[in-house]
Amino acid sequence: MEHRDGRTPAPRMPTIRDVAEQAGVSKSLASLALRGDPGVSEARRASVRQAAEELGYHPNRLARALAQPRSGTVGVLLNDLRNPWFVELLAGLTASLDGAGLAPVLADSFTSRRVGRSAVDQLRSQRVDAVVVVGTTDDDDELRRAASADVPIVLAGTYEPGDLDADVVVNDDEAGAAGATRHLLDLGHRRIVHLRGPGRVGSLRAQGFERTLADAGLTAVVVAGGTGEESGYAAARRVLESRERPTAIFAYNDLAAIGTLSAAHDLGLSVPGELSVIGYDNTYLAAIRHLSLTSVDNGTFAIGVQSGRFVTERLAGAGQGGRVHRVAATLAVRRTTGPAPATTD
Repeated sequence: MEHRDGRTPAPRMPTIRDVAEQAGVSKSLASLALRGDPGVSEARRASVRQAAEELGYHPNRLARALAQPRSGTVGVLLNDLRNPWFVELLAGLTASLDGAGLAPVLADSFTSRRVGRSAVDQLRSQRVDAVVVVGTTDDDDELRRAASADVPIVLAGTYEPGDLDADVVVNDDEAGAAGATRHLLDLGHRRIVHLRGPGRVGSLRAQGFERTLADAGLTAVVVAGGTGEESGYAAARRVLESRERPTAIFAYNDLAAIGTLSAAHDLGLSVPGELSVIGYDNTYLAAIRHLSLTSVDNGTFAIGVQSGRFVTERLAGAGQGGRVHRVAATLAVRRTTGPAPATTD
């Protein structure tokens, strides 16, 4: 049969009623069988699945979500997709959610804000069962509204917003920064600058840096370095052009550290001969042979896995908000750190 304009109409998609008729069961029993309900016998379940396969039936996820109290999806709120730190965390989170039969739905809050939308409200409109906030975000008010509507919130790699009834999964940032600073002290560096990042994570890393230098009887120098390559470059360039040029820079993250390496290159400084550089996050960029950046490994994959576990526990009613899980930090030493220049002692 053709339309009046000559077009052949699209074939009708099989429905759950078609599957039920072919399997010789009721519509409700067919639906229960396809959902894996334990009350359906194995024989009936096999019959229904065979009918669905023969007909080419695929459940309508959206319709199922509207008909059930849960959608089987988890919103993942990212602040900046350009940061490679997110990649490994998402890998751990996705693996954890997949094992529980949950699917992630990604939203980029940075892009949404630029066009005047709320990424959190977008996720809620898709009926996500929970929201995982990855890294710092400016969507605090929207997250508070979601939490007040009983949407479970998990903060991954961040503490903000701190007034939510949320679970928190983070790196031990203070200890990680202290370990990086001790590494530089052991190499003989005494003029060390820290490029600080935002939020409580930035504060904890700065505290670890300052405390370690204070224990060594040294004065800590901390300057704002931002979170990106450009901000790291600008901050490092100002520091390296100052009268008291440091022999080492410990950056907030790998991107700021890469900006520092670029600033050193443009000023004709050798790394690590004249300047040692340490990043944080130990992203895949740090391991690139050309960069070979010494960096703090903050267990990003493990943070993602644990965040997924908190989500599944909350949805199963086995956990409540307010838990804090810290992942240990280690230092991956590569070629950007070396002994302090002898002439500076």
